[in-house]
Amino acid sequence: MSTIGFFRSKELISQIRTTVETAFYRNNVERLDTPSAAYELAARSPGTVITDLPIYQPEQLGLPKDSRVLLFNDGAVKGRCAAARRIVGEPEVNLEDYAAKIREAIYHVRYRKMYHLQAYAGLDHDFMVKLHLLLPENHENIALSWLLNFQYMNQYYNKMYRDSRELEEADIYVFSDPDWTHPGHPLGLTFFDPASNVAVLLGMRYFGEHKKGTLTLSWGTANRNGYACCHGGLKRYNLENKKYVAAVFGLSGSGKSTITHAKHSGKYDVTVLHDDAFIINLENGSSIALEPAYFDKTQDYPMGCADNKYILTAQNTGATLDQEGKIVLVTEDIRNGNGRAVKSRLWSPNRVDKIEEKVDAIFWLMKDPTLPPVVKVKGHSLAATLGATLATKRTSAERLSKGVDPNALVVEPYANPFRTYPLKDDYTKFKTIFAQGTECYILNTGDFMGKNIPPSLTLSIIEAIIVGQGEFKKWADFSELEIMEIKDYRPDFSDQQYQEQFKARLNDRLEFIKTKAIERGGFDQLPADSLAAVKLVLAEI
Repeated sequence: MSTIGFFRSKELISQIRTTVETAFYRNNVERLDTPSAAYELAARSPGTVITDLPIYQPEQLGLPKDSRVLLFNDGAVKGRCAAARRIVGEPEVNLEDYAAKIREAIYHVRYRKMYHLQAYAGLDHDFMVKLHLLLPENHENIALSWLLNFQYMNQYYNKMYRDSRELEEADIYVFSDPDWTHPGHPLGLTFFDPASNVAVLLGMRYFGEHKKGTLTLSWGTANRNGYACCHGGLKRYNLENKKYVAAVFGLSGSGKSTITHAKHSGKYDVTVLHDDAFIINLENGSSIALEPAYFDKTQDYPMGCADNKYILTAQNTGATLDQEGKIVLVTEDIRNGNGRAVKSRLWSPNRVDKIEEKVDAIFWLMKDPTLPPVVKVKGHSLAATLGATLATKRTSAERLSKGVDPNALVVEPYANPFRTYPLKDDYTKFKTIFAQGTECYILNTGDFMGKNIPPSLTLSIIEAIIVGQGEFKKWADFSELEIMEIKDYRPDFSDQQYQEQFKARLNDRLEFIKTKAIERGGFDQLPADSLAAVKLVLAEI
């Protein structure tokens, strides 16, 4: 079987892991493994809204026949908190201090009923990891969403797991107490011991912390076993004479899910792998989804939209009565912003869990106003570097310190803030993928020097590329960049203002790379060819 669920060697345990795993065996712990059982408990959990929206084909998902969408709302918290994140091995992390806090947190849940949940991440024989979550009573809605988001245990997947490739990795264990408070951690604490596959989530009510916390360790396991970890979407276009596999990577709001699920007005037969979490095998180029369901923003799908038929659970979303007096969701972000829903795998009619064909193109989705709607990147080092410096604009809602440039880019390497391993691992793997023949494109899904780039234009560009009709030409004097000429979106380096802005945004990336060589003792330092690739572009302006 895939991961190791019993003691084999001291190398697979640590102080944090043995502290956390021990808590799973206490006499106040009950097993809760099926979505059906979790649904019944969540429906009775105080504060749950039982809507009148029926779940589509619930029995295929392990739910009761008459299941309805359950809504649960948190308080002030409406998203993940990066500031609460701590990782074993980081310079500022005092292991003894955090180990004591974790022991104390586990001690105090002895008076409460705890649920032990199990599931799988990775949906193919080549990569499966067993997951364990320990969660207190009265948080049954988190339990339900977690079991639906990952693959709950059933006869089919249990057999797949037994027959899957064995990994020298321990099962993943996650302990959570959403009610925990500590004066030293007003925002809560998300603590990771990645080498031992264990996480502790304290003071975190938001379901997204549980989803991404679990994925953080799953991605780390994949990285150690020859896979490129992808926080993105992947789909295959089944064309008449060929198949074309496209992967899109972008930060929240960049259009990643929209592009992944786009049906292109029925022009193409499309197969979807996933819109958020998958891995690429560097040996054979195949891709594997890590989870069956989708966790998406609700604001892009107003009530009445056919896509909402596939909602399973909803979080931080409003409710109201329709004309028939039935309780329905207010999916527009009126209540708080960042309303979310777990959606069924049935949302994608041609959904698969593995795509054998190698990725033909990677699209870095950015909101950089100095970039035209699409740029083709030819150099392997530059392609990997632009992924490592994947960027977006600051929002007008941000409060900035004095002296901070409001136009400076916000960079998140490979759109994945959940990395616990050195950044060079991702850089090296994506560079390898490009060297193996995968093409690289940047799609600007924001605006070009103040002119909006609509989603319809972005989709038309992708369509032209996949059918081989995308005509690219050399861009200015750049040796490794090409552009598609699009009316009203033509970059002009004779415009001094544009040239200065373009250089400034490249310098943002340059400074980011330099900073990474220093921060955290150089943990995320990129190879020298990465810095050289950006300097070459600057020199060619």
